[in-house]
Amino acid sequence: MTRTELIHRLSASFPQLTADDVEESVKLILGELSNTLAKKGRAEIRGFGSFTVNRRPARNGRNPKTGQSVKVPAKDVPHFKAGKELRERVDQ
Repeated sequence: MTRTELIHRLSASFPQLTADDVEESVKLILGELSNTLAKKGRAEIRGFGSFTVNRRPARNGRNPKTGQSVKVPAKDVPHFKAGKELRERVDQ
């Protein structure tokens, strides 16, 4: 599902809201999630899952074209862990 599809489904489910209101709400929620992760924070949506930032340490990699060893710097990556309800729904 894309952001646009989510906005259309929410607009259809809540006809009292305009598409612009729904779009602004979705942007706000996703923006706050992004801002929290950018600050190395944790965001949790009960029943859905949690978003955290994991640190990947520096390592030695390999250039596939030349086979030469290269240093890959450490970096932070977003991580999602599904909640119990979501895991159970997907497993059915």
